[in-house]
Amino acid sequence: MKRFTLAIVGRPNVGKSTLFNRLVGKRIALVDDQPGVTRDRREGEGRVGDLNFRVVDTAGFDDAPGDHLEARMRAQTEAALAEADAALMLVDARAGITPLDVSLADILRRGPIPVLLGANKCEGRAGEGGLVEAYGLGLGEPLPLSAEHGEGLAYLYEALAPLMADEDAETADGEPQEEGEPGNGLLRLAVVGRPNVGKSTLINRLLGAERLLTGPEAGITRDAIAVAWTYEGRRIELVDTAGLRRRANVAGRLEAMAGGDSRRAVRFAHVVVLVLDATDGLEKQDLTIARMVIEEGRALVIAANKWDLVGDAAAARRGIEERLERSLPQVRGIPVIKLSALNGRGLNRFMPAVLAAYERWNLRVPTPRLNRWLEEIQQHHPPPLSDGRRIRLRYLTQAKARPPTFVLFASRIAALPESYQRYLVNGLRDAFGFAGLPIRLHLRTSKNPYVSRDGS
Repeated sequence: MKRFTLAIVGRPNVGKSTLFNRLVGKRIALVDDQPGVTRDRREGEGRVGDLNFRVVDTAGFDDAPGDHLEARMRAQTEAALAEADAALMLVDARAGITPLDVSLADILRRGPIPVLLGANKCEGRAGEGGLVEAYGLGLGEPLPLSAEHGEGLAYLYEALAPLMADEDAETADGEPQEEGEPGNGLLRLAVVGRPNVGKSTLINRLLGAERLLTGPEAGITRDAIAVAWTYEGRRIELVDTAGLRRRANVAGRLEAMAGGDSRRAVRFAHVVVLVLDATDGLEKQDLTIARMVIEEGRALVIAANKWDLVGDAAAARRGIEERLERSLPQVRGIPVIKLSALNGRGLNRFMPAVLAAYERWNLRVPTPRLNRWLEEIQQHHPPPLSDGRRIRLRYLTQAKARPPTFVLFASRIAALPESYQRYLVNGLRDAFGFAGLPIRLHLRTSKNPYVSRDGS
């Protein structure tokens, strides 16, 4: 059932993202004094009083011509308006009305959807002149707002309520929020990588639409953008992220904020796709990003993009595989999908690999199977001696999945060498199908609860 959708539009730096964050009740969109921070459109679940609706943050409106970045950003705003039920045009009451405001108002007046006019930054007396001036845009009575301080939302409620009168069933009984917990079917898939490797292009190819802003310029994507998608009946949340560079190369506060947003996207993802430029091979920064994903305990899939531009495919494949084996031996078996996001080549193997990684990440092994395996592995390769006595591995259980986490009970556990712990982890990976996943093994000194105190 379609939710009522409100698109927030306006020229750069009038406070659209601040209002978006206020309506969704979280700091999701990046906010900075620098104009033009938002480039892609971002969606969230907004709320004012008892009104619940879908809200879309958009890039600052610009009348740049041709194929400039600003023109492509404007196309994204137009796409958001085409899907919306109403628009909220925001102006800066302190700065007053500009020619860009007038141009946008003219476009919105000719459109098919209702338009609300919000005069932002109206706290105090500084915005009074701009509030009066906004009447001249011909969009009706402006709503005095302060997105930063949360003032004026009652006016927004009064203006929205009549527009949503026919949508009461949807707003009351809308689709439940998908939290990504086991059993509800939602899979959060974050796409990460260095700048300009084709992350947004890959997501657009999966969606079959130009949903995300792309282009030859590096670093177009600035904040993590989540897009709902359905693949063969499965609910997927695709999350595009800003390119991650070495910390020493990060230029300015805005890029640092974008990098932090990307890392948060990894933290809340289920599966992470690391996109790399196949013509460059697996670079040091790619490995740094992969280690971050592994440390967060996420399932990892590597997408070697631009494979159609690779000269010697066999050498390129061998180079990636050998560097993975050498640099990330703790997660043997990471799937590597060779594809071209631009022309779709190899994309048929992409989602099956993602779903298989997700299933492995959720896998639970019954305790009896684990302990039969533990007995067999000790017979084949016994633990070392400690003070002349053999370390006895007594009991193994899986504490949780996502990522697979095991607890091992043993005598003199502190003396168990790291090399033997790695041997156990690799054995678990090979025996139970955890290829390419981070496995966590916790050691405990408690005795096997199934063994009586007298040893019988």
